[in-house]
Amino acid sequence: MPDNNDVDMQERETCYQGFFRLDRLRLRHARYDGGWTPTLVREVTLRGLAVAVVPYDAVRDEVVLIEQFRPGALVAGEPAWMVEIVAGMAHEGEDPEEVARRESQEETGLTIGALEPVARYMPSPGGSSEVVQLYIGQVDADGAGGYFGVEDEGEDIRVFRLPVAEAFKMIDDGQIDTAVTLIGLQWLARHHTALRDRWR
Repeated sequence: MPDNNDVDMQERETCYQGFFRLDRLRLRHARYDGGWTPTLVREVTLRGLAVAVVPYDAVRDEVVLIEQFRPGALVAGEPAWMVEIVAGMAHEGEDPEEVARRESQEETGLTIGALEPVARYMPSPGGSSEVVQLYIGQVDADGAGGYFGVEDEGEDIRVFRLPVAEAFKMIDDGQIDTAVTLIGLQWLARHHTALRDRWR
């Protein structure tokens, strides 16, 4: 199987630096038949490490979800206010578990207890360097709800809680359409009984 040593990086330039960074790459890579591709030009958005967490109350058997405006959805012609789980970008060198705890506090006002690792994955490796670390986070959802977010970052987040059965039905009804939320809730659906027994 090829690895990163089978890539000939010929040139890399930064085309844009703003909230995101866009690099243009000129490269070629080894082919499965033993040859090499021609030189390819590819643009990649540099994103870094994102951390996401599904806040789950095993005693009440509820999850806490959020809803907020997403410009990418607007541009795609989709509903711009999306139901999601807690997520945020890690600062350089920041521990993913600490990011999960910080973002949960900022976005929902909830304190995370135990963290159950779900997956580490790349949502769109064809054009982005973003890596997502996903957790289920143990919370006490009593009183969860309201409006949160970091005002300086323009965040306006609605927080609500609901029984896990209703969250799973939202998936079946097509009301959840962000990848990280789908992955997190579907993992919880598969492991729900065992996790609930362990955390109650």
